[in-house]
Amino acid sequence: MTAAKRRQDVDFSIAGRLGDDGHLLHQRVYYEDTDFSGLVYHARYLHFLERGRTDYLRCLGVEQRALLTADAEGLVFVVHRMEIDFRLPARMDDILDIRTVTEKAGGAKMVLQQQILSSDRLLIAAKVIIAVINAAGRPRRLPEALAAKFLG
Repeated sequence: MTAAKRRQDVDFSIAGRLGDDGHLLHQRVYYEDTDFSGLVYHARYLHFLERGRTDYLRCLGVEQRALLTADAEGLVFVVHRMEIDFRLPARMDDILDIRTVTEKAGGAKMVLQQQILSSDRLLIAAKVIIAVINAAGRPRRLPEALAAKFLG
């Protein structure tokens, strides 16, 4: 059975939509997201990307708080590296589509591809490398069952 057939479209409303094409979250750009020029301030895109990743986990049934105490070692996800291409600006009141897809999940890391679009125009493309660590901050392996959730 393919990953596409295993995963069904699931609508989590406020947390976005999980489907065969990954996770999709809609967010509106508010005044607080913009700078004096009326464009989204570059650092705010990190917030949108984080919301996309967080709700992606939520839609997969992964509770970050529970992972910390799931076993004696604990499990935490931290951003290790991020590459971002800023292609086009967003403006106040734009509706953003934040897409998140897992490229790799295994060992002590995950690689996620994220995009922010508005009206089907690609604004931001990001590659996010997530380190998997224990509660003491040391690398640990991503459990196979958890990796399987990310790989669909």
